Amino acid sequence: MSRVYNFSAGPAVLPEEVLKEAAEEMFDYRGCGMSVMEMSHRSKMFQQIIDEAEQDLRDLMNIPDNYKVLFLQGGASQQFAAVPMNLMKNGKAAYVVTGQWAKKAYQEAQKYGEAVAVASSADKTFSYIPDCSDLDIPEDADYVYICQNNTIYGTVFHELPNTKGHELVADVSSCFLSEPIDVTKYGVIYGGVQKNIGPAGVVIAIIREDLIPETPYVENAPTMLSWKIQADNGSMYNTPPCYGIYICGKVFKWLKKMGGLEAMKAYNEKKAAILYDFLDQSKMFQGTVRKEDRSLMNVPFITGNDELDKKFVAEAKAAGFENLKGHRSVGGMRASIYNAMPIEGVEKLVAFMKKFEEENA
Repeated sequence: MSRVYNFSAGPAVLPEEVLKEAAEEMFDYRGCGMSVMEMSHRSKMFQQIIDEAEQDLRDLMNIPDNYKVLFLQGGASQQFAAVPMNLMKNGKAAYVVTGQWAKKAYQEAQKYGEAVAVASSADKTFSYIPDCSDLDIPEDADYVYICQNNTIYGTVFHELPNTKGHELVADVSSCFLSEPIDVTKYGVIYGGVQKNIGPAGVVIAIIREDLIPETPYVENAPTMLSWKIQADNGSMYNTPPCYGIYICGKVFKWLKKMGGLEAMKAYNEKKAAILYDFLDQSKMFQGTVRKEDRSLMNVPFITGNDELDKKFVAEAKAAGFENLKGHRSVGGMRASIYNAMPIEGVEKLVAFMKKFEEENA
């Protein structure tokens, strides 16, 4: 059996150690005679799985006690609605639009109140992060919203916006646990796990308790989108995505074993530098993002020739490098180099790129 180097933006590569452990436990989890897939979510054994997962995540991120951790379903996209439903007390919010997912969240919020775009990088195909040091935020805005790492366009907020005292809400789907963050700077942090933590089907939301309303501010809001109900029921108002949570828990333990988020940041910086350094000196390939806004997780690049891009993607696939085709809105290629992508995967990709450039100069 051989494994490819999977540069998919999501669902994405997972640590081999985690996959092997899960395979060993698939038929019989710790002597209980069944898989976690078959286990009752009301059992003591699953309660231990979800409790350990939450505690390990709290340890990794240093999450204060006054923040709730929720393991939810519906992906990050469902939180596009849940955020305004639970936070729009005044019916108004400010959005920084830096890519497709921020734009979709902004459009969704308009269904439930007044969403104001206070900054955008749409003028240059979202290839940079706009200046957020002095945003024109409405005084009565309930929150300021960002997508912290933009998967499609390969940009990231290296500095958080100046929210001028307003709560910060961040979708961190594609940079979740890639480096340390100060949770206290956010009112809400959430992200789908299928990019950097686990299998598709789980979204983790970290919410400061005082921001959780007794009932959503939108009339007739779906019960499932009430953060209060989800929090009061320990993420188990209905059957949660049990197996996905189990895998997330294993990834949290793997991250601890790797040295935590400081160690992952250093590792991710080293990986990204290998690829970016090559792009900066290449005569054929070039990155599409302003240098100061480059993501450590998602690296889009082009040759400037559509036919050459297609040839590269095809030959790379044949050589064992999967999912390098860029998003249709950017074109070219994109390498997603999440936590679980080994450094040798990036080194071998760069070696292949050098060879392709020599052969197609």
